[in-house]
Amino acid sequence: MSGVSGRVLVVDDSEAIRQLIRVNLELEGFEVVTAADGAECLEVVRRVKPDVVTLDVVMPRLDGLRTAARLRATPGTSRLPIAIVSACTPADLDLGEAVGVDGYLGKPFDPADLVALVRRLMAMDGMPGGFRPERTDRTDRG
Repeated sequence: MSGVSGRVLVVDDSEAIRQLIRVNLELEGFEVVTAADGAECLEVVRRVKPDVVTLDVVMPRLDGLRTAARLRATPGTSRLPIAIVSACTPADLDLGEAVGVDGYLGKPFDPADLVALVRRLMAMDGMPGGFRPERTDRTDRG
């Protein structure tokens, strides 16, 4: 695999979703590391130093929003781009904004939207961009 575009840590308690995200990102040249929940994410993130983290919200042990808050509160990961990839409620989005999440993609998602979101977050690369949730409600595409 030539020209890796960057490393993404994908955190979701569903193995099927982790694999779906992994395949779509690897096809675009990203290196993908996965974790099954927020607690595992916090262990793995120090080891693999990802460029972007995608988080599901509802997970055992440590949910996505609390994981994002912990990442933001830790000096080594405070500027790490974080995207929520989850079937979220508006309240979840407000909480995500409060803890400093950088992007949002609702499930079920279009793989092209996932790739575009990860590319956008890679381009941020520690720039203070603020929360720009792309609250896509498009269900018209297959």
